[in-house]
This record gives sequence, structure tokens and C-alpha cells, in this order.
Amino acid sequence: MSTAPAPLLRRLAAEALGTGLLATAVIGSGIAAARLSPADVGLQLFENAVATAAALAVIILLVGPVSGAHLNPLVSLADWWLGRRDQTGLDLADVAPYAAAQTIGGIAGAVLANLMYDLTAVTWSTTDRSAGHLWLSEVVATAGLIAVVFALARSGRAALSAATIGAYIGAAYFFTSSTSFANPAITIARAFTNTFAGIAPASVPAYVLAQTAGAALGLATVWLLYPDLAHTAPATAAVPHDTATAPAARTQDRLPR
Repeated sequence: MSTAPAPLLRRLAAEALGTGLLATAVIGSGIAAARLSPADVGLQLFENAVATAAALAVIILLVGPVSGAHLNPLVSLADWWLGRRDQTGLDLADVAPYAAAQTIGGIAGAVLANLMYDLTAVTWSTTDRSAGHLWLSEVVATAGLIAVVFALARSGRAALSAATIGAYIGAAYFFTSSTSFANPAITIARAFTNTFAGIAPASVPAYVLAQTAGAALGLATVWLLYPDLAHTAPATAAVPHDTATAPAARTQDRLPR
């Protein structure tokens, strides 16, 4: 059965809300971790990772039925690219508005996290994250994220997206030296807080470039492993999804950080 997609304005609102909540979870849990465990950086990272992974899974279930819960400009771009020939993904004209909504929502989420912990609304991060091993980590983290998101959709296992993507991001906090930002919108948002999860504004462009390269690698992996299944596999939505076109064919019912 095919149903009409939700109006673009509603989908953009869902993407802004979802990305904002994700940024709030990432930054807020980082602030809490630093305050609760000031002498143990490993425990701080664990607390930050667990809270982010759990929040991500819940956010997917919250906004997925409306917008597909991309929460990441690279996921939106990949969704269009994979579905462009059969018009089964995001429309090209909607990619830029999705990215803008995600970025604005992420920044708002960073401001909210700062305010919830009685900090100045915007506190520019001074945490320099400029190093080759960090950029390599962002390539790896983003490639894995894109591969997981679209492998699930193309193999008819999108119902597992919320738990699987949350688990991947939680694990990537530890197996990447960059702690797996893997999302340009969240990377930009994290520049707005001089706290545990922050990144200096000067470090942001290189991170975004590394993430873009990782997304391309992730897309190549999806094409290698699942070249044709988008047309044949019954992609079950992560949540009851009545607002996306052709649920058996679309690839929007999943998210990343």
C-alpha cells in the first residue's frame, strides 16, 4: 500500500526536533558525566555513550514515522543518492531543507543543554580536535553508520534500526579515537558548547570533510553488499509508518547520530 508523504514542513519540524533532542542528549549527558565523575574520564565517556545511544534509539521511534528520522545531512544525501534512479528516496529538492533543519535543530539543542546546566546559552568550545587520527576515525565512524543504516533498509530489517543504530553509535564512542561524531549537524552544534562534548569551531570543517568521505565509503559498501535488494526486500519500517511513500521501497525509516 502506498500513502502520501507527510507535508515537507512537518517533516522538517520532525528533523529539527529530532536532531535538537540528539544534540541535547549528547551535550547534556557530557556535562552531567563531567560533573558526576570529575576524576574518571573513562567513566565520563561511558556515561556519555550510554545516554546518547539510548536517546538515539528513542528519537528514531519518535520522529521516524514523520520524516524517516535522518537527523544527519549525510544520511539525507545518501537517501537521495541511493533512491534517485527509482525515485524511492528523498527528493533532491528536499535534501538542502533537511540539512538546514537538522543543523538549526542541533544548534538549538546545544543551547538548550547549556541552559539546562546553568551555563551561558552559547559557550564556544576551545577543545581542539585537529589531528590525522581523529579525521581517520571520523571516516571510519561515518562509513559504518551509513552502511548500517542502509543495509538494514535494503535487506528488509529496518524494524531493527532504532536499537541497532543506537548500539553502533554507543560502541563507536569507544572504538574510534574521535568518539564518533559522524554527523555534520551535530558536529556544528557541538561547537556551541565549551563542555565535555565540545569541538572548537576551527576543528569543524576538517571533521565535516572526513565525515563526507566516510559517507561515500559507506555508500560504496552498501552497493557492494546490497546492490539490488532495494527493489525486492520488504523493508519494514522501524515504527508504524503511514506517512512515507511506498514503505516497501523507501529507505527513510532509520537514523544516525
